[in-house]
Formats: sequence, structure tokens, C-alpha cells
Amino acid sequence: MREILSELLPWWRDGKAVGMGTVVATFRSAPRPAGASMIVGPDDEAFGSVSGGCVEGAVFEEAKLVVSGESDPALHRYGISDDDAFSVGLTCGGILDVFVEEISKRTFPELEQVATSIEEHEPVAVVTCVAGPEDRLGNRLIIWNDRTAGSLGLTRLDEAVTDDARGMLAAGRTATVHYGHDGERRGDDLTLFVSSYAPPRRMLVFGAIDFAAAVAKIGTFLGHKVTVCDARPVFATPKRFPDAHEVVVEWPHRYLQSEVEAGRLDERTIICVLTHDPKFDVPLLQAALPLDVAYIGAMGSRRTHEDRLERLRAAGVPQDQIDKLSSPVGLDLGARTPEETAVSIAAEIIALQWGGDGRRLSELDGRIHKDAER
Repeated sequence: MREILSELLPWWRDGKAVGMGTVVATFRSAPRPAGASMIVGPDDEAFGSVSGGCVEGAVFEEAKLVVSGESDPALHRYGISDDDAFSVGLTCGGILDVFVEEISKRTFPELEQVATSIEEHEPVAVVTCVAGPEDRLGNRLIIWNDRTAGSLGLTRLDEAVTDDARGMLAAGRTATVHYGHDGERRGDDLTLFVSSYAPPRRMLVFGAIDFAAAVAKIGTFLGHKVTVCDARPVFATPKRFPDAHEVVVEWPHRYLQSEVEAGRLDERTIICVLTHDPKFDVPLLQAALPLDVAYIGAMGSRRTHEDRLERLRAAGVPQDQIDKLSSPVGLDLGARTPEETAVSIAAEIIALQWGGDGRRLSELDGRIHKDAER
């Protein structure tokens, strides 16, 4: 929806109804990702795209029918599974699920709030019921980190979805999820589309070692945009780090400073220092510790940790900044291998993000899901 807001908002503000088709799921080689939208305005003007041209005509007609009242909001599947695959399907072999609905002040009264949050880069998720009982279709819940608006029709369902969607929002994930009528997570009575308007949080991994490859892999799995950086070109190669989004050959502290100056880091950024080499990690930590980021962790033995602290103090880093450092990195899981260590690091990051303490849930009482710490 982000890409068609500038066309959609003026009609919405004027009290006009607009038909909108949104890709909520893709299969195989679908050309457009989940979240891509197309709108049809009052004068049959179309903006946006759901397939790059393959099924736009069919969605256009469905959008007009919904606005005219001749059709209800509905989830449509287009692709090679259709009998008329070559007339309205995706000849490239992909399949799209597209939810077609009316957008107006009546059906989406929170649109202005959502648009403002997107413009101001405030993370917000829009959850829409795209399949289920007729009285639930099109119901919407808007979720911010600190508040909600709208409803999916039942308080228990809203609470369950809010917990889960905030986790998706933190990772910048957009996807369909399934629930029971009352919010049961193992149910499939309702299909909800969670559209997250937040960039994936960045994970910067410094040090092109085996442990970094494992951390990059789990970071990508968690939905982060992962960069691996090392000054040694023989080690910092895309082939060695296939799960990273980018591999940068540069002195770590110089790269970090350039990203700060470019404004590409924020309070959700994760920094993992895995070099455990003073000539790399001390200048890097001097640059990192003053930053307002979510996490700064550094790998090393107890001896390396103590030596690192002495060097940081000698370099003039104040104690309140040193206290932000998670070192030795990770939770005490008994990890030994690079993969196990990556799980340990990820567990610490997740615990700090959501206010967990790393204890076994079987030993605790009360609510499992917590609100984000930041």
C-alpha cells in the first residue's frame, strides 16, 4: 500500500470509495511481493500493480464490483492453478493471492493515522482479515509499538494478534497468519494479512570468521538485513557468507562511521563484534558505544574481555558507554559450535528486545509475551 498512498489519500479525504487489490501471498515465481497493491479510483483510474501486468485486468474488474456493491470483499487466487490460467493467470508459473476490498472512511477510518506513521518512519502494522466468516472479512487492526486502533472483532483475538504482529513489525516482516475464531494460534478459521511498514532492522557483523557465517545465517532467518564487514579481502567474500545481504571489505570502524554519517543506522540496529583482535575491535567499539542502537555485543574469552575493557578505558571510553556492551556475547546455553554460539547470541538479542530473562518458561508463571523494551 505504501506505493499508492499519494493517490489513495486525496480520494479518501474527499470521502470517495476506492477499490484496492493487495497481494497477500505468493507462490513459485510470482513477480510482485506480498504487500504490493493496486487501486481503482472513482473515475476508473488505476494506480499500482499486483503482478506487473499479468492479472491487473482481472483485479481491476473485481475492484470495480466491490466498490459498486455488486461483490463483497474477497480473496482471489490467480495463476497456473486456475482453469483460465492463460487468460488471467501468470504465464510465468507463479501464483498470487489477492485480497480485493473497498477502501473508504467507512471501511478504513484509521488510514490517515497509518499514512502519518509511514511518512514519519514510525513502525506500524496493518492487520486485515482476508479469509474467514463473512462478518469478519475486511476487519482491521492497526498496531503500533505502544498502541492499537480498530478491531478484528473480538478482544481475545486482538490481544493475540497484537502480540504476534509486534514481533513481525520488529523484524519488518509482512505475511499471512492463521488463527482460530477466538485467537487460538493453532486454529485456521481466520486468515489475517499482516502488512508491516518498517524497514527490517539491520545487523552488522564484524569479523569474517566461521562464527560470523553462523550469526549472519540466523540473523537473516530472524528477518534482519545482515552486513558482514572485515578489512581482509581474502576472507570477506560473498561466497563465504551466502546468507548475508552484503559483504563489505573495509576497516570496521571506518565502515561503521560511514554508515552513521549516511544516516543508515537507528535505535533498532544490532552490532556484533566477532573479531576479538584489538586492532580491529577497540577502534570499532570506540565508534559503536556512543551510538543509540539496540545491541552491541563482542565475542571473546574472559581474558579477552578483560583486556578489551582495559584498552577501552585507556582509550578514554566512559564507563556508562562501556556498560552498554554485551561481552562476552550471548546467553549461557553451553554453546560450543559456531551454530550453537549464533543461537546463544540471537537468544540474548531477543531477550533484550522483548524484556525476557533467559529462564525456562516451565519455571515461570504469568504472561509469556512481553512488550518490547525499545
